[in-house]
Amino acid sequence: MRPTAFGSKQLPAFDQPSPGLTAAPAKPPRPLDGTASDALVRHLYVHLPFCAHRCGYCDFVTVVGRRGQHAAYVDGLLAELELEWKLLAPELETVFLGGGTPTFTEPSELERLLLALPPAAEVTVEANPETVTPALAELLFRSGVNRVSLGAQTFQPRLLSVLDRVAGPDDVRRAVYHLRDVGFDNISFDLIYGIPGQRPSDLDADIDEALALRPEHLSCYELEAKPGTRFTHAHGEELRRQAEAMEGYFECVVEKLVRAGYRWYETANFCDRAADAGGRDLRSRHNLAYWRARDYLGLGIGAVSTVRGQRWRTTPRLGAYLAALSEGRRPLREYEQLPDSVQREERVMLGLRLDEPLPLAKVAASLDSDALARLERLGLARRVPLEDGGPPVPAGALTLTAQGRLLGDAVTADLLA
Repeated sequence: MRPTAFGSKQLPAFDQPSPGLTAAPAKPPRPLDGTASDALVRHLYVHLPFCAHRCGYCDFVTVVGRRGQHAAYVDGLLAELELEWKLLAPELETVFLGGGTPTFTEPSELERLLLALPPAAEVTVEANPETVTPALAELLFRSGVNRVSLGAQTFQPRLLSVLDRVAGPDDVRRAVYHLRDVGFDNISFDLIYGIPGQRPSDLDADIDEALALRPEHLSCYELEAKPGTRFTHAHGEELRRQAEAMEGYFECVVEKLVRAGYRWYETANFCDRAADAGGRDLRSRHNLAYWRARDYLGLGIGAVSTVRGQRWRTTPRLGAYLAALSEGRRPLREYEQLPDSVQREERVMLGLRLDEPLPLAKVAASLDSDALARLERLGLARRVPLEDGGPPVPAGALTLTAQGRLLGDAVTADLLA
């Protein structure tokens, strides 16, 4: 369960539609009546695909440039929201704008979108550092954004060049200063390791540079280059060499950030421990919804939704998406039902990424009891009582030890065998 590359900004890398999925204009679940508002969706993802250029390692749904279509795309997002709003609870917990580069979107259109979206307790926008100007920081703050995720990736100029990244270390620092100046007090960094040409000392320096800026949150991923891309053709041999060093990199990240006072709350994610002293919980509430298998609605090209045992993925084709919504139709989607067994397995795979106990009652049918007993003997997993505000639940809960979390992929595979 090492943090296998970026995977997806919306979903963990393994969580893809099932083989044999058929493309069809799917109808989402029928909205529930007002008495079942607790079953309505409280987490909204919005995909803004536009970028200034495409990085060589990127496999997200992105569109380069197209400034002339930014307004039409925002129109499409708001039309899609209008079609699906009955799935949403009256009060949302999280809204997350991912990409692409959301902050590359024309500022007036980005502001229009933010002001039209339903409010939420946590509103996150991803940003590339070079796009964060004083004016943009002010726009985000006044539009209700209260959390910004900066794609720093690395502070080493030669490694940024390998990744085709535009922003340099000074751009990251300026972005943080601009965001702090307007009042942002929840900033997250993305860092990558396993970059071709990277040395352990480079990763060590990256973490030190990041810590000097005291972000409230860090996401640290190993680079995963998709086979057949120009990036793998250019760096194939070095990527194979780096793959052998990933375990050491991962352990270095965990050791340094925990020692610096951050909570290792998810395989690839760390947050300031303010909550330990009675302060704010600085974990990503939106991503916690994914890891806890909560329902979520995704808007935009390539976006995924999971609602009441059904999952759909919207077409990645910009033209088809805009054409359908301009006619008042839902865009084409890939659609699937999620059997109980799949939902249980995903709950285990996602839940064991966290440092909190996973309740066993609803997932026990998918676990290998012999494997669980063996992992307990090896000191990789342990069962704990589950109080949950009342008497202990007989089935209890499962958590991985620190060593088990470092070996997470193998542990989870063993449990689900």
